[in-house]
Amino acid sequence: MSSSNGTSSHREPIPVLLLVRKLDHGGIERDVTKVVKGLDRSRFTPHVAVYQGGGLRMEEVKQAGVPILDLGVTSLMSPKILRSAGEFCGFIRRNRIRVVHAYDASAVFAAPLARLMRVPLVITSTLGHRDLFDERTRKQLPFTDKLADLIFVNCEAMRRHMIEDYGIPAERTVLCYNGVETSEFYPAPGPKPEPVADALLVIGTVCVLRPEKRLDLLVEAFAAVHGKKPGMKLLIVGSGPELEKLQSKAGELGVLKDCVFLPAVPKVAPLLRAIDIFVSCSSSEAFSNAVLEAMACGCCPVGSRVGGTPELIADNDRGLLFESGNAGDLAEKLTLLIENDELRRRLAHQAATFATENLNMQVAVNRLSEIYETGLARKERRRV
Repeated sequence: MSSSNGTSSHREPIPVLLLVRKLDHGGIERDVTKVVKGLDRSRFTPHVAVYQGGGLRMEEVKQAGVPILDLGVTSLMSPKILRSAGEFCGFIRRNRIRVVHAYDASAVFAAPLARLMRVPLVITSTLGHRDLFDERTRKQLPFTDKLADLIFVNCEAMRRHMIEDYGIPAERTVLCYNGVETSEFYPAPGPKPEPVADALLVIGTVCVLRPEKRLDLLVEAFAAVHGKKPGMKLLIVGSGPELEKLQSKAGELGVLKDCVFLPAVPKVAPLLRAIDIFVSCSSSEAFSNAVLEAMACGCCPVGSRVGGTPELIADNDRGLLFESGNAGDLAEKLTLLIENDELRRRLAHQAATFATENLNMQVAVNRLSEIYETGLARKERRRV
């Protein structure tokens, strides 16, 4: 008996190995965590390999019963890399891994070794614009493109990036939008938590505080609009190198007392539900988990017109878009939502409905499962 995709419905679960540099608080790490927890154990046996152990998501993966291989990779140029390579190959052999899926630049390490070990299906990923990588990695990744059977992308913008900028045939790219765990991220009206409990309206964001997130624009736009309605606060949740610069800018613009900076936390849903208008200012973005989770929590989203954000928000349908890098345009969009409660609530409702019905985690896991099974079936047919 066979299933619709040509794979046997009576077979052992497929052993898959997902790689990521570290199971920390970034979006890709959260994707890996959600996927390994969500894969159907009757169809797949998930494993995870990391360059470095520890991180915000490590314990969560362990509690899901997923084996984790800590490779101890600090540099691909280190003499210790040979030992890490041996451990990786031994892990593949012992666990009879049939799918290796590298979620980030760990593909540079994993793809050649997976090919050496004759893993049937090798998948690499492009989940963000490659200009964000350092020069060495940008030069290495086209080599891994040649080794991969499939290149996994999370939005049409990244598919176009690979086809137009790297010459990847369209049939070698596979699209799977990120999924949101609706059991955790959902609208729940109620009192706002501390430290924004007294705010009448909260504008906010959740992200790693890196330069490409352009949170300076958010602080600048908030300063421009914060007099539009009394009792507004800006909530920025995240950790990273830009924190002091952002606090300094808020002080210079005279709004520091109305800005709340909180470090990264493992459970962000309660804070997201406190945000009325969620803003993503990134200068480079693929398919943002933070925006998706904010939508699912009932926030009204505003995003820069880059990458996959327009696919997610859909201007004037599930939120508003502004021109990347333009604090004035962002301030105009915020003013519109601050002054029009009905519009803000309508967009928030439509965003939450779309995220819950079309981008829930089960939809994403089903699509990824199809990619793994169909990819393996095609490889097996080619060998016959």
